[in-house]
Amino acid sequence: MERTLAILKPDCVAAKKMGKVLDRIEAAGFHIIGMKMTRLTPEVAGKFYEVHIERGFYKDLVSFMSSGPVVVLALEKENAVAEFRKLIGATDPAEAAAGTIRRDFATSKQNNIVHGSDSPENGRHEVAFYFSRQELIEAR
Repeated sequence: MERTLAILKPDCVAAKKMGKVLDRIEAAGFHIIGMKMTRLTPEVAGKFYEVHIERGFYKDLVSFMSSGPVVVLALEKENAVAEFRKLIGATDPAEAAAGTIRRDFATSKQNNIVHGSDSPENGRHEVAFYFSRQELIEAR
């Protein structure tokens, strides 16, 4: 089993699409082993996305991610990272495949509804960033 992190971004929460996105995640066979709603501070968002600090979109990303509540999920499944990336689709919803979460719900490249880890190593690191071991429930 592999773990990946998902974040239902402020645009997802504001548009009241959380339930629809969670339904798709569960229907795709992911086990939700951790979940919490929180509001990221600019400092926490900045630390989480610091890998992008040199990129032109970094400041806008930190501002967006700290603009409202988010739902953070620890997910588990065989090949979780690749399977979740396939489920959510390309970063730009205009380029995402039909039937993906971003194609169906996102409004722009920045407001793309959901974050997903981009590698198994980052999946482990990102889950540990948001969840302690005590907060995770092992999938049955």
